[in-house]
Amino acid sequence: MSDSNDDLLTFVDEDLPPPGSSRECWRVLLVDDEPDVHAATRLALKGLQIEGREVAFEHAYSAAEARRMLGADDGFAVAIIDVVMESDDAGLQLVRHIREQLRNRALRIILRTGQPGYAPEIDTIRLYDINDYKTKAELTRVRLFTSVTIAIRSYAQIQQLEAGRHGLELILAATTELGKPAGMNKFAAGVVTQLCALLGVGEEGLVCAAMGEADRPPFVLAAAGSFTTWIGVALSEIPEPRVREGLERTLRSQRHSFDDGACLFFSNSRQQALAAFVDVRRPLSDIERGLLEVFCSNISVAFENVQLYLIINDLAYADALVELPNRNAFIASIAAREAEQDTVALVDLDGFSDINSILDDSFGDAVLQVVARRLRESFPASTRVARLGGDLFGLHGPAADITPVNIGAVFATPFVCQSGEPLRLSATSGLVRIDDAAQPAVEILRNAGAALKQAKSFQRGKALYFEPVIAAAARDRMHMLSRLRESFSADRLFLHYQPLVDLRDGRIVGAESLLRWRTEDGTFIPPDRFIPLAEQSGLMVAIGEWVMRTALKWRAGLKGTVDERFRVAINVSHVQFSEPDFVAGVLRMLAETGVAGYQMEIELTESVAAENTSRIVDKLGELRAQGISVAMDDFGTGYSSLSILQRLRLDRLKIDRSFISDGNDTHEPFGITRTIIKLAAQLRLHTIAEGIESEEQRQALLDAGCEEGQGYLFARPLAEEDFGRLLADAVDGRFRHR
Repeated sequence: MSDSNDDLLTFVDEDLPPPGSSRECWRVLLVDDEPDVHAATRLALKGLQIEGREVAFEHAYSAAEARRMLGADDGFAVAIIDVVMESDDAGLQLVRHIREQLRNRALRIILRTGQPGYAPEIDTIRLYDINDYKTKAELTRVRLFTSVTIAIRSYAQIQQLEAGRHGLELILAATTELGKPAGMNKFAAGVVTQLCALLGVGEEGLVCAAMGEADRPPFVLAAAGSFTTWIGVALSEIPEPRVREGLERTLRSQRHSFDDGACLFFSNSRQQALAAFVDVRRPLSDIERGLLEVFCSNISVAFENVQLYLIINDLAYADALVELPNRNAFIASIAAREAEQDTVALVDLDGFSDINSILDDSFGDAVLQVVARRLRESFPASTRVARLGGDLFGLHGPAADITPVNIGAVFATPFVCQSGEPLRLSATSGLVRIDDAAQPAVEILRNAGAALKQAKSFQRGKALYFEPVIAAAARDRMHMLSRLRESFSADRLFLHYQPLVDLRDGRIVGAESLLRWRTEDGTFIPPDRFIPLAEQSGLMVAIGEWVMRTALKWRAGLKGTVDERFRVAINVSHVQFSEPDFVAGVLRMLAETGVAGYQMEIELTESVAAENTSRIVDKLGELRAQGISVAMDDFGTGYSSLSILQRLRLDRLKIDRSFISDGNDTHEPFGITRTIIKLAAQLRLHTIAEGIESEEQRQALLDAGCEEGQGYLFARPLAEEDFGRLLADAVDGRFRHR
């Protein structure tokens, strides 16, 4: 069939570029089982150019072959498909496969058939996503030209829309990815990657340069491909003039440039800027330029966020005073450790609180700064040095570097601070070896803290490695403290009372109140185990107030059954006595219970001597002014000096049970007892001995001049009811020996 308009087509004799050529062209797939149709179609459209690009044909001689080709390559613009091939509807099934299985919506499809009855035109166009459907007789050269041209233009528009959509998706993804917290180097490397993806080029030939750092001129911050060797190089030293000049021009003008490749500019509000160079050899399309504008606008916001993150990160992970990582950074370092970073040490300055209190905070800050500087200089870069708070520093690194010897060497020579005077310091350290790769950082730090605490208790100024038994003991203490808190809240603490007896006539002159703890399962916990724990935790203040109030109520309940001078002795811990309102609290409880001051005695240990002596004297003076007597418990086991004893103006010394012997005057402990009794007499203090278990001991103490005593010879500590029976059995208030 001929058409007069066919003569208007002009064909050229030059060969078309072969499939796969680097020259850009529109690729058209001819799908027909008749070879003559392939030849005629190619001849009809030979030399055709559309939108400045030539048309290149590839051939499939069956629907099955077309499926394989389209499945392996989605770069075809148009497919001209015969309907009837292996089967009556092979072409239609191929269209379904393209749209539904391959999900290729961009490929434009022209259906043609020599047997129109198998696929009516109206139904086919309605049911299938195609551009055109003609019989082979209708598809003349002109109409074939028209159909292919319209299809290619439609494909080009779809590609542009798809490129824009894909580009915007990439920009959105890039904005999300680059907006995540990261360092500047990672951010710059991300810009490299995202720009390459946006422009459809490999990660090659792109450089990102930074400027705005006060102490450093512009330099290469990140690069891709063969340009990675430039990372860290000053911008002025980049060996390729085209790249160097493009970046310098962009930074200078603060705007994008597309003259030779693409140079993009990013800035933030902190006078910092980045310039990215993309070595694109082809002209950029309008869509690409528009996408780059959007990309740069979004990434500038992300650039601002990165700077904010870095500032926040400095606040969260850096110690501004000593310019070292802080506790948060130290824990993160341990959590992200390498295998060779197997040792953690905590270094605590000895006596630093005295430096702050005696001098001032500014001098203390200067001390911390010089110590931090020397620690940093004394250990290699592989060791993380941090300040964890106060005067506590942390070290994390290889075991070969973090050793007691190396830590001691830091403090072997004096430090020089503000005044220029040399300052000698010592430090106590706790070290822990990391054996378990999965051990949490917080647990490792806790173990190092346990070792440090142990060292401060027994080896101050030295270093001690963590042992599992330390952790076990710490866990036991924490468990016991938790149980003690629970028991205190559940009223499972109670008092026993042990009589105080006049050694001369056996009169019961008072009773010492003794704290007892029985757990929920009925187990008794010795006081020497839980009282130190309560003192360390701060719980002793609340417990001590309860003990005092309970003992005074008990004494008030004895009115009429004991001598008016009968006193209740109450142990007061060093922690409790140090409370500013201690005296006021004692007087308030006396008033609440109706107990007279002379009916109460407070027992203090020699540890109160560690307090400010003037403050102690004032408090004791206020108590004694109300008639309250004061005894020093466990005398001889601490470190009281004679001058302190004279100034405290006590009423009584309690001789510790460790100095009570079997009554043999030649026995050394009893010799110390005789000395204490003589000393008390010189100081005009009364004496009372603890732990009397035999009549021989009572008589020896009486002969030595001791006035009062308590112990199993008279009675064990008793519950209220049992103590009441003891009083009832007494004859005229005198203890009856059994």
